[in-house]
Amino acid sequence: MSDSVLVGYATRYGSTREVAETVAATLRAQGLAVEVQPLRAVRSLAGYRAVVVGAPLFLFRWHSDALRFLARHRAALAQRPVAVFALGPVHDPYDEAEWQHSGDQLAKALAQTPWLTPVALKLFGGKYDPSKLRFPIKQLAGAAPASDLRDWPAIRAWAAALRPLLTGRAEG
Repeated sequence: MSDSVLVGYATRYGSTREVAETVAATLRAQGLAVEVQPLRAVRSLAGYRAVVVGAPLFLFRWHSDALRFLARHRAALAQRPVAVFALGPVHDPYDEAEWQHSGDQLAKALAQTPWLTPVALKLFGGKYDPSKLRFPIKQLAGAAPASDLRDWPAIRAWAAALRPLLTGRAEG
């Protein structure tokens, strides 16, 4: 197994890809070899020492590509450290109930994989752009304004803290 880390993501509109790329850039800055791929494109985990999985919560569920990835690669994932992040709340101002509900959704999704114990788990705010929505989602969304609750300093800090969890050794 090499020292390479896979940062895999699922996305609907590109927001989670941007977060995955930021996580990867942060890990690279710490000297790790990192590949970023859509989860649906990953065929094998051979060559990866660790995996970061990221996906949005959408319509009360974690993206199905993430759940399929975990199921498809169960045996390989059980042999490596896995960190997980999700993008959830999109409404500004901060709504504690929305954050709690999103955390509950993520916990419910991960309960489908009781064999998985992530070395790190994080819920970040998401991005909402009504101009990208398609029918019928656009009709269901109503008139909520665009928002971007992704906290880039928090995302980078979380990613920076992953190195020892993913490699078993501190930076340096």
